[in-house]
Amino acid sequence: MRVGIDVGGTFTDFVLLNESTGETYSHKCLTTPADPTEAILDGLAALERVRPGTMANLEEVIHGTTLVINAIIERKGARTGLLTTSGFRDVLELGRELRYAAYDPHAPMPEPLVPRERRLEVRERVRADGSVLQALEPGSVGASLARLKADGVESIAVCLLNSFENPQHEFEIKRLIAEALPGVSASISYEVLPQIREYERTSTTVANAYVKPLTEKYLSSLRERLAARGFRGRLFIMLSSGGVTSADIAAAYPVRIIESGPCAAVIAGQYFSRLFSLPDMFCFDMGGTTAKSCLIQNGAAEVVPTFEVGRVQRFQKGSGLTLQVPVVDLMEIGAGGGSIARRSRVGTLQVGPQSAGAEPGPICYGRGGTAPTVTDADLLLGYLDAEYFLGGAMKLDAAAARRGIQEQIAEPLGISLLQAAWGIHDLINETMAAAAKTHIAERGGHAPRVTIAGFGGAGPVHMYGLARKLGAPRLLVPPNAGVGSALGFFTALRAFDVVRSHKSPLHGTDFAALEEIFHGLEESAAAALQSSGAANAVTFERAVDMRFIGQGSETTVQLPPADFPAVSAREVRERFDAVYAKLYGRTYPGCDVEFVSFRVRASLPVKLLELPKSTPVAGATAARAIKGQRPAFCPLAGEMIPHIVYDRYLLAPGVQLSGPAIIEERESTVVVGERGQVAVDDYGFLWIDLS
Repeated sequence: MRVGIDVGGTFTDFVLLNESTGETYSHKCLTTPADPTEAILDGLAALERVRPGTMANLEEVIHGTTLVINAIIERKGARTGLLTTSGFRDVLELGRELRYAAYDPHAPMPEPLVPRERRLEVRERVRADGSVLQALEPGSVGASLARLKADGVESIAVCLLNSFENPQHEFEIKRLIAEALPGVSASISYEVLPQIREYERTSTTVANAYVKPLTEKYLSSLRERLAARGFRGRLFIMLSSGGVTSADIAAAYPVRIIESGPCAAVIAGQYFSRLFSLPDMFCFDMGGTTAKSCLIQNGAAEVVPTFEVGRVQRFQKGSGLTLQVPVVDLMEIGAGGGSIARRSRVGTLQVGPQSAGAEPGPICYGRGGTAPTVTDADLLLGYLDAEYFLGGAMKLDAAAARRGIQEQIAEPLGISLLQAAWGIHDLINETMAAAAKTHIAERGGHAPRVTIAGFGGAGPVHMYGLARKLGAPRLLVPPNAGVGSALGFFTALRAFDVVRSHKSPLHGTDFAALEEIFHGLEESAAAALQSSGAANAVTFERAVDMRFIGQGSETTVQLPPADFPAVSAREVRERFDAVYAKLYGRTYPGCDVEFVSFRVRASLPVKLLELPKSTPVAGATAARAIKGQRPAFCPLAGEMIPHIVYDRYLLAPGVQLSGPAIIEERESTVVVGERGQVAVDDYGFLWIDLS
């Protein structure tokens, strides 16, 4: 038995997999923000009631969490200090010296995680080639540590100039911290991110230090409470890069799990894209708090080296804290089911970005929420069944939702209740469609060719309207789409990525010396994987970041599976030119190039998810799955019209049906417009074609 657990902002999702039979069991419950382990234990108890003996037979718990990103956004991390080279105290505030809003002199910038009074300097200096210009003065370190101790710091980040070439001084400071401040957590940049660029390296190391005590405490508590319930297996954590690693590695490098939960749906999307040979898939995951997307091309989602968190302007690139960690190329394209609707200051309808979250939640949850949300609107439009939300485990209060939207939206805007509810639903679709078009185009895709795969509790409700606005021809809804992120954990590799910067020209460099760098990276990555107790053979993938000499940014080039001395400079240059020309339309054969960073991904062969096929039922028809009908809003008619309601669990392979229809399962609801044609395949997937 294996279980995937995704802790989201509103709901915590569970999928239990029986590997011997391929059967899955799902569950969904409200997240407990004050202590996420409470919801985890409640959900496992619910699975135990359905499948007695689950905890005793559980071999793996694979967990994705929003704990780290929420701690940074909400500024609830540890009291952190920073030690850096003399003269570099203000790197966090200088950043890249770029303004994200060039014509707004008052555009706010994100506050650094460490205020200036806790950013202290030490006397040392390492040259760009790694040679020591000024030896580390232990006295300056001691004085800075004394100040930080008096200030009550709980964690310390260390980031020295050019330490990625020579980490000697950082290791010495780490030793001094352990002696002078026992119990205080320490993060040094050589272990977190030994990569060029001072701002990104400092920001990433500080973020790691900021959330490290919180993550260590959380994972330790989770392991203890799972053990108390009888769990004797292994705990794994999803990385932002799409791999899975041990809880120990996640606790040491929590900045690596900042997008731990959302990327799991993308990993599931990759699996489905390869399973059905779909060259272009748009993965759309809409939950209670946010909606995220990713374009999957040829069965793979792009992994990018940089990520922004805590943006002061939600969709404005450059307005957040920059972190240099490998992360699946996710884009936040809109709000979630709990996003709050309101009348704006200029008298128009506005939805989000604020969210009601799990506490108090939408008005219809009956948990104290007073602000109308997208979920409240979906309920009034007839898309959700107040008696069958979460399979009937949670009743919704339609009357309260009606009052909230009437009093706070319809009356202030001078429109009808139905117009207000549809306006909320359609506006969020329009917002997501605009962002999705940009996301797809920037990555070389074409919206009218993509298949949209829907995940999350709200994704299947909104994906038909989103597809119409994008011009996408087809939708794919997997079974248990409402817990799709948790399902994605079973399709992820055990993998870990490492990187190290070392500038070297392509021609004239010693490839044998570069092989030593790769060998060291492979040893480090393999050790991270083997800490999870795995004894399988580790495989490695190599890549290099290269650029034209004098250029300011790099291009990542994949290398063939061979030792570096066996790879010729000519082959490397040909690969670089091919990637560069694909990205920018041309290359410059007469210009010399250089290596900047070296990358290794280590992975283990594991048994991935094998979806069971359903047994065809002779003479099966859609009529067998009809639960009844109810009025729901039709945008073409402009009014509520009857929609046939189907029980998804009774839709057999080969069955076809037409919209307008509503297809219900426990964790989500699929809304099919009047022109949609639905077919059920052997795996139980819904394929929806739009005329």
